[in-house]
Amino acid sequence: MNNNHHSTNLLLNLGIERLNEMQEAAQEAILENNNTLLLSPTGSGKTLAFLLPIFEILQPEILSVQCLIIVPSRELGLQIEQVWKKIGTGYKANVCYGGHSIDTEIKNLSNPPAVLIGTPGRLADHIERETFRTDKIQTLILDEFDKSLQLGFHEEMSYIIARLPKLNKRVLVSATSDIEIPKYTRVVNPEILDFIPKNEEKTNLSMKMVVSKEKDKINTLFNLICSLKSQSAIIFCNHRDAAERISDTLNEKGIYATYYHGGMDQDERERALIQFRNGSVSYLITTDLAARGLDIPEMKHVIHYHLPSKEDEFTHRNGRTARMLASGTAYVLVNDSEKKLDYIDYGMQVLNVENSNSLPKPPEFQTIYISGGKKNKLNKIDIVGFFSQKGKLEKGDLGLIEVKDFISFAAVKFNKVKDLLNNIRDEKMKGKKFKIEVARKVVKKEE
Repeated sequence: MNNNHHSTNLLLNLGIERLNEMQEAAQEAILENNNTLLLSPTGSGKTLAFLLPIFEILQPEILSVQCLIIVPSRELGLQIEQVWKKIGTGYKANVCYGGHSIDTEIKNLSNPPAVLIGTPGRLADHIERETFRTDKIQTLILDEFDKSLQLGFHEEMSYIIARLPKLNKRVLVSATSDIEIPKYTRVVNPEILDFIPKNEEKTNLSMKMVVSKEKDKINTLFNLICSLKSQSAIIFCNHRDAAERISDTLNEKGIYATYYHGGMDQDERERALIQFRNGSVSYLITTDLAARGLDIPEMKHVIHYHLPSKEDEFTHRNGRTARMLASGTAYVLVNDSEKKLDYIDYGMQVLNVENSNSLPKPPEFQTIYISGGKKNKLNKIDIVGFFSQKGKLEKGDLGLIEVKDFISFAAVKFNKVKDLLNNIRDEKMKGKKFKIEVARKVVKKEE
């Protein structure tokens, strides 16, 4: 490594004498391979592990962005920028994220940084506006990539990556080991560095058993949900019709739930997930279809209405909670008449929920459907602008906005929906009249 003496000086700036084992392995792997997957727990020094090799790859004579680092949150972006500054490489870095003044960012980019760090939505926005050149970007780092997947940034990330023609190095960094790498990353056969300690992967997951006296566990489930202090949960059962029945019964009892399974058509599935993701519905009842690769946020509670027959399905379901350093609980609903499964420890802590019956708070948001999307030249910014100016919504009234090809969905605070729809009834967005209404909830089709 030609820059070795160089790196040593950089470490002194950080007050570190030498790299740890993971950082050394990462530095070597990133410099030698086109595709690297680095698995390492949060707080283990991953940032430095990829920043040092980036420094070796940068070329002083190139005066536009050479390395792009995509992060799930602005906190992480700012943290990486701090470390970069502390290293003292002499190369400029900038951070872009939603909620930051776009004009300031455009000004920063007019004198392009060698390293650009940003959240997926904001970076996609800059690429769309062509505020920086992408033809010299050779290195892409997807940091906390598992988090970005969980938060549902697929479209933005695939949009950005498709517009980087000269990439020759891709580095995925994740704190969980069971991620499936989407095709759009073009990361093929990566060199895998796995530094996740095997035994303590799920220590922050607690397991509780809830015993149902009745064979039909629906009332016990109702009491359990009432005991969760209005926090949302995902509920697994083994059959499609059970998912629908449970969802319908909970709704009749005043709990905002929806279901999701493989027998629904794509649109209905998408709609159920959007309403769950954006907080219009607090409880998702699903089959094992949702145990893998589902694009939903971190859950505090996973409830097994039925247990799956195989242990690995059980593990996958529980993988929806207690990710990274967050803690979570998995609840197992049992009735004496059921067959005991050998992978379950029936000696686990028992939770009594019989006396819980006060309904969870209704969701803060309601989902609004808009009859236009990307192919109608609509984007998030158009919708935010229209809902704020013409719809008179304040900043906090608008939640998650998802723009699909021909339709879009926006989460709006429940108590602001009526006024919003009145205010925009006769207004046009981008010179066109769109159908805008409360999105229907996914309910069982009446036979």
